Amino acid sequence: MSDQNVRNAGFTPAGIRGGSLGSSLMSREARASGGGVSSGGPTSTLQGMGAKGTTHSSGYTSSGISGGSLASSRMSSEATAHGGGVPRGGTTSTVQSISMGGKGGRR
Repeated sequence: MSDQNVRNAGFTPAGIRGGSLGSSLMSREARASGGGVSSGGPTSTLQGMGAKGTTHSSGYTSSGISGGSLASSRMSSEATAHGGGVPRGGTTSTVQSISMGGKGGRR
C-alpha cells in the first residue's frame, strides 16, 4: 500500500504529476530553499521511491518505519541533527506520512 500511496500523491515513474500533492510539496520545498529541491530532501526521496516502487524496501511502510532499514537510519541521523527529535516537515516525517496515505508534514 505504501508504494501506491506515494504514486497517489503524484510521485510516479514518469515524474511528478502536475497539480498533485507532490507538485505542491516540490513547489514549497523549492521556495524554502531559494529555487531548487535538495538531494535527500522529501521531494527527491519520494520521487525516487515513486519512480522505482521502493517504499517498503527502504523501510517506509504503512505500519511505520522498519527497524534496521534505510528509513530508520535516516530517521536516526535526522533526530541526532535536530537534538533528539525528528522535525515536522523534514524528510523522515514527510516521507513516512505520505507512505501511510497522509498529506506529508507541513513546514
